[in-house]
Amino acid sequence: MIIFGTFVLLITLTAIHSWGELRQKKRTDWILDTAGLWVQGLLIPLLQLTLLQTLYQQLIPAWQHSVQLHPVFAFALSFVAVDYLYYWNHRFLHSRWGWFAHQVHHTVSTMDVLGTSRNTLWSSFLIVYLWVHGLLIYLLADPSVYVLGVSLTAALDLWRHGRFGPQPRSQLYQWLSGWLILPQDHGWHHQGTACNYGANLKLWDRLHGTLHLSAQWPTTLGQPSHLPLWRQLLYPH
Repeated sequence: MIIFGTFVLLITLTAIHSWGELRQKKRTDWILDTAGLWVQGLLIPLLQLTLLQTLYQQLIPAWQHSVQLHPVFAFALSFVAVDYLYYWNHRFLHSRWGWFAHQVHHTVSTMDVLGTSRNTLWSSFLIVYLWVHGLLIYLLADPSVYVLGVSLTAALDLWRHGRFGPQPRSQLYQWLSGWLILPQDHGWHHQGTACNYGANLKLWDRLHGTLHLSAQWPTTLGQPSHLPLWRQLLYPH
């Protein structure tokens, strides 16, 4: 419900504030965004809760719900530890080995919530969330707090791809900007600068020298693709 509520709120705000830009989006962009939304918003969670759970029941039946974690640690595992795995996963997708599978996501030329899911259809299978979340939900005796962290990460991902970041002079910006990846920060990532690979926390970019700090938005975004639609969806090499 957190994810769905965030999506509805952000898409409503986007329609109100950026209706003209939405109307100008190309047909191919609408198809890419909508197809990706179905994959990331429906297919991937369905696989985590059905196929992967069945697979683990066959391979490691004795491990099901065998791990007891305090709720604080369960949340930290989801929101912090998996975020670090994603940082390196994201850097791999920007390497010469992984870029072909990720490049379609970077064709987004304006930050809006629909662009969150723009991807080659199968590229979600290369992202750690599918595999790690599915396994940990299977292992944890009570995965509810872990799932809360998953939901918060997904909601922040939707927010991060939009234009509704806090104003630089606001108290909210001062409180969040030191540690949380904001929409402005992710905008610089989409600008093409090799920076801001983290999903939730700035800690990982700070540790590894990839943090770019700016209270302002980049003036240009995206790397246009000359591939036909079918190749962007299926074979972007």
